[in-house]
Amino acid sequence: MDVLITGANRGIGAALAETLRARGDTVLGTARNHPGLLPLDVTDPDAHKALADRLAGRKIDALICNAGVYEDKGHSLETGYPAEIWERTFAVNVTGVFLTIQALLPNLRQASSPRIMIIGSQMGSDTRAPGGSYVYRASKAAVLNLGRNLAADLRAKGVAVGVYHPGWVRTDMGGGAADISVDEAARGLADRLNALSLVNTGCFETWDGRAHPY
Repeated sequence: MDVLITGANRGIGAALAETLRARGDTVLGTARNHPGLLPLDVTDPDAHKALADRLAGRKIDALICNAGVYEDKGHSLETGYPAEIWERTFAVNVTGVFLTIQALLPNLRQASSPRIMIIGSQMGSDTRAPGGSYVYRASKAAVLNLGRNLAADLRAKGVAVGVYHPGWVRTDMGGGAADISVDEAARGLADRLNALSLVNTGCFETWDGRAHPY
């Protein structure tokens, strides 16, 4: 497959790129500013247009929307969660996903079995609400809803869409106490990408293939 991954400069994105290349896929990665990767600030419409122009006419079999931020760890309800964090988080985690998909739809339509993987989180599930991390949780709930609705609209165009909880992963975002390694998460997500089709489009699954409650 020809795969494009946003936020491929570190963490899950970088590990997924390495895993997929090892399996024989051709992988393009993006980052805001990183040597060897395509430049893309997912919050910038002009950057999306520039990427689309650069890739015009090139087939993309799979798009992995991985770029994301988690800025509200440790904030208190009384004094934390300033408006600028809400704005930045939704710009990256939600709007950025939509703009990426919108920009690259022409490339996906050139593939025989196009698919879109959105890296979500169980923290966006309505069934998991222990409190705290309001901004991140709200953004992941929004992108889960976005993915489900995109799946409905893109089914007729032959494009499958899935949203995936990558696990609690030992990355800069997940922290050192997390459950699984980044390589383990990447291997599981690569398997999920291969399994994604119009049969299970609209799914919300964990990295290891379990259906997750919405």
